Amino acid sequence: MFKVELKIDSKHYKTLAFAKRICIKDIIENENLSDNIAAYQIEFEYVNSRYEMDRDLKLNCITSNTTEGYLIYQDTATFIMCKAFHNLFSKENQLIIEHSIGDGVYGEIIDYTFSSEDVEKLKREMQRIISRKLPIEKLYVTPSEADEIFLPQGQEDILKNIKFKNIQIYKCGKYYDYFLRQLADDTSLIKSFDLKYHSPGIILRFPKKGKDKITKKFKLPRTLFATHQEHDKWLNILNIHNVSALNKYIKNYKITNLIQIEEALHEKKIIDIANQITWKKDIKIVLIAGPSSSGKTTFAKRLTIQLRVNGTYPHIVGMDNYFLPRKITPRKENGDYDFENIGALDLELLNNNLRDLLAGKEIELPKYNFITGNREKSYKKLQLRENDILILEGIHGLNDKLTSSIPFNQKIKIYVSALNNLNIDSHNRIPTTDSRKIRRIIRDHKFRGHPAEQTLEMWESIREGENKNIFPFQENADFMFNSILTYELAVLKKYGMPLLQSVTEYCPEYLEAKRLIRLFDHIYNIQDDLVPSNSILREFIGGSIFQY
Repeated sequence: MFKVELKIDSKHYKTLAFAKRICIKDIIENENLSDNIAAYQIEFEYVNSRYEMDRDLKLNCITSNTTEGYLIYQDTATFIMCKAFHNLFSKENQLIIEHSIGDGVYGEIIDYTFSSEDVEKLKREMQRIISRKLPIEKLYVTPSEADEIFLPQGQEDILKNIKFKNIQIYKCGKYYDYFLRQLADDTSLIKSFDLKYHSPGIILRFPKKGKDKITKKFKLPRTLFATHQEHDKWLNILNIHNVSALNKYIKNYKITNLIQIEEALHEKKIIDIANQITWKKDIKIVLIAGPSSSGKTTFAKRLTIQLRVNGTYPHIVGMDNYFLPRKITPRKENGDYDFENIGALDLELLNNNLRDLLAGKEIELPKYNFITGNREKSYKKLQLRENDILILEGIHGLNDKLTSSIPFNQKIKIYVSALNNLNIDSHNRIPTTDSRKIRRIIRDHKFRGHPAEQTLEMWESIREGENKNIFPFQENADFMFNSILTYELAVLKKYGMPLLQSVTEYCPEYLEAKRLIRLFDHIYNIQDDLVPSNSILREFIGGSIFQY
């Protein structure tokens, strides 16, 4: 007799007793559990539904309602789309998954002009694959076995990234692919998806986390999409679209030139934004916003320099000093203070100060004491002269409620984020959230002494705040600045790997740490002395010329 503690999304469900060995699939059927289970874990390791148990253990069923399960849902749907594409089109045509957009991912086809009819054909093939409930098997193969599998499929780009004795791949029927993250046991997990034709590519849409159905209306975030496409042009200039190309630069000692070009592209974009601000004589307030670890502070300081070059004198005003007294700060459902809520700011005082400044009056800037939770006198005065301009950096910068009393023609909104277009290979994109998460892990440890598991644990809460307070307003931006650096993961690796390796198997964040380690495993190292002192990357690794 042995016992199995059954968990759903890491929460206790019930304890079951068995007299003989039993497989996970039988337990799920016997218990009539939800069919949105994306994966199974035993002792922090993924197993498939055919896994047989014969001893005391804990079985965790991960549903697509969780962040982890939702990512498995997305990757499984992407895998099915890639299989359907392989079934329908010549191996000479390559489907590239480029980046996330809205509630989906955007992909393009190399050497083929896709049509709306092709999209419908691909969608029907995906539906056929899903309806057949085809098993998705995880296999481990050697590099030579991988050659025999992927070369006939025309997927040579996968082989360029194989540096391991064994590589984890997935098989569905006669189709094989390499995915960094876990996939579902079979194709039936995907209950809802949609394909949208967006010339020259396609958008694979997913239902929102925790929802069964996809929303019918789809509004393309045009400014965000254009920023992604701009970065894709930068990658064309650099001649880098995947990690193997970056590694080749590093291996051949050509990375210095690439770094200089990419940093110059950043500076050129900042100069362009500064010029546009200067040309618009009415502009007196620049609002900068973006998600965590986007490099907003360094961007603001570099923008300040370029505005000075143009004869404008910027003053950076800290939004944190406009917090309301703690006793009237809004709270979250769990009772914690909700400092990310726009209601946590004294909007009346802020708008009064801004109106006075624009009218040429002198004000005393507020000062917030984070220890006492109260505002106190700062004795710092500010008055705007003819060529002066205000720069306000904060998470609510794109929300019109923040500066509701200021006419639209007197303010400019800038959205800053690290929008990654560099991929592992054609089907394995490196999500933007991963780039920011790695930046945050390193910065939290270096400047705040936090271990990696603490940052990983709080990341879900960070994302919830961004989903509520930042992302809904990103299309309000007049300009978008993409702070990603194609070479940055190669610099961050030496910092990130030891921190992630310190996360033990007893920690709930262990599997996420392992996934990020696998991401780093594909990338070579770049030494710090090649990174310019004014680079946005210096905000996270130290050594910046700017004071923070």
